[in-house]
Amino acid sequence: MKNVLNLGVMSREEYMARTLAIAKGEYVPQPDEPKVWFESTRSMAEVLSNDNRELLAMIAAREPRSLKDLEEISGRKVSNISRTLKTMEKFGIVTLHKENRQVRPVVNATDIKIEINLVSSLESPVRIQPEKKPSRKMISK
Repeated sequence: MKNVLNLGVMSREEYMARTLAIAKGEYVPQPDEPKVWFESTRSMAEVLSNDNRELLAMIAAREPRSLKDLEEISGRKVSNISRTLKTMEKFGIVTLHKENRQVRPVVNATDIKIEINLVSSLESPVRIQPEKKPSRKMISK
């Protein structure tokens, strides 16, 4: 069964404007929109590097009962695995289940769909326009 995780890339300013618009009722997110956002393609690429995707594939295929088991399977040190998986957990890519003084990693998705708005806020439902003060942002529909 396919389980798709929707991820997006949006600048911090756009994300803040979008969040405010949602809170004010000016914008309603669509069900298929990403729930998890990266601030840049660089940060997304670091989390979803080739090595990290291989690690996810190992977890999905072998279903290790602990990080120690995953260390034996992957050849990576537990400290490196733990740090990587904690980052991935923040983005909803994995869940770390604490069981009997051990941590069991579980992959949350078989596929990842990535949304990147190349036109920035010009085409998005939320428009960002600078106020007179350069440090503040204003939202308009």
